[in-house]
Amino acid sequence: MEPQELLELFRSGAGTADLVDEIPADPQSCNTQFRQFGAATRFSGTIRTLRCHEDNALLKQTLQTPSEGEVLVVDGGGSLRCALIGDVIAQIGVTSGWAGVLVHGVVRDVVALREMPIGIKALGSNPRKSSKTGAGETGAHVTFGDVTFRPGDFLVSDEDGVLALGD
Repeated sequence: MEPQELLELFRSGAGTADLVDEIPADPQSCNTQFRQFGAATRFSGTIRTLRCHEDNALLKQTLQTPSEGEVLVVDGGGSLRCALIGDVIAQIGVTSGWAGVLVHGVVRDVVALREMPIGIKALGSNPRKSSKTGAGETGAHVTFGDVTFRPGDFLVSDEDGVLALGD
């Protein structure tokens, strides 16, 4: 099946495990074990990417950009030292129309995030805030969990895991 068909199948109620059964070649299944933080346990959309390390200014700026249900994939280098997203930035994403945020790093304000109508997955939580210098890069291919996430491809996520769907 083509990536668009798999996305439509997911949006019609199929799970990521069902999609893997439909993918003839090696599925792009992220093997990083993420925790679910947002209220939306199922989310999907076109991928946009961001690479930043312990600095969330560019993440905030990106989520302020209006979106039609995209998913922001954030490569925070797997740092557990400080949070890249909390309730204020997550609310910006909700208001701007983002479907979800996948963070290869940590979040904070966990109780508030659980109530927000957005998908948020991250490695864990840490109450420490990040720096805000604006360091980072948008639009790059980012790789973690044996998957390369490319802008314009699709991401689907549920309680079983995360899949990147692309050519």
